[in-house]
Amino acid sequence: MAKPEELSVEGVSVELAGAKLVHEVSLRAEPGQVVGLIGPNGSGKSTLLRCVYRVLRPAGGAVRLDGDDLHALTPRETARRVAALTQEHSAEFDFTVAEVVAMGRLPHRRGLSGPDPADGERCAEAMRRVGVDHLAERGFLNLSGGEKQRALIARALVQEPRLLVLDEPTNHLDIAHQLEVLALAREAGPTVLTALHDLNLAAGHCDLLYVLRAGRIVASGPPEEVLRPALLAEVFGVRATPVRHPGTGALQLLFDRL
Repeated sequence: MAKPEELSVEGVSVELAGAKLVHEVSLRAEPGQVVGLIGPNGSGKSTLLRCVYRVLRPAGGAVRLDGDDLHALTPRETARRVAALTQEHSAEFDFTVAEVVAMGRLPHRRGLSGPDPADGERCAEAMRRVGVDHLAERGFLNLSGGEKQRALIARALVQEPRLLVLDEPTNHLDIAHQLEVLALAREAGPTVLTALHDLNLAAGHCDLLYVLRAGRIVASGPPEEVLRPALLAEVFGVRATPVRHPGTGALQLLFDRL
């Protein structure tokens, strides 16, 4: 297991086609923390995550991992330290699930060397943990949306990143796998930065939340401090009633229209 690293987003701004989508955003994730980004559609969550996993370059500010500017690292070094599960994924060729998961080990191989037995064991274990081991020889393109998502989660886990970036990781997943995916991410050990729509998942799994609206951070802190009815009414336009889970005591929210 790789040692988790501290993520620091320092005054990051993003401009696309002349429009400023993210405005001087700063946030921090301590090693091993699960930090959530929440906000309505179009608030800038995915755009900010794309800067963290280097698909976009900030117009201003910096993204640092243990003090290193991520955008100054080589692609190979970045891939050894950061794994990302994005909302958009495609495959030009119909790889098997086992082949897709094994791609997560590529940054750790030397030169043109092939996989070693330990790589195979890591991949088999990751597939078992996310429940796709029975699909190992199936073509990725023939899977359902939820099956594809679980295979990609397994690929991210075997990459053994120090930082794991998840953009709506519960998309397409049934309720059992929704409840499991963030628990698996925490158990794997990296620092996690995730964008979530489901505020109850955010409440139950995140150590810290940052609320984005129109590309700006409008609130941050532990879930119980952030998920207040007044803020949720202002940002999301809903009436929220906090309740306690009868079994665990965890914060949960009931929603209605304003």
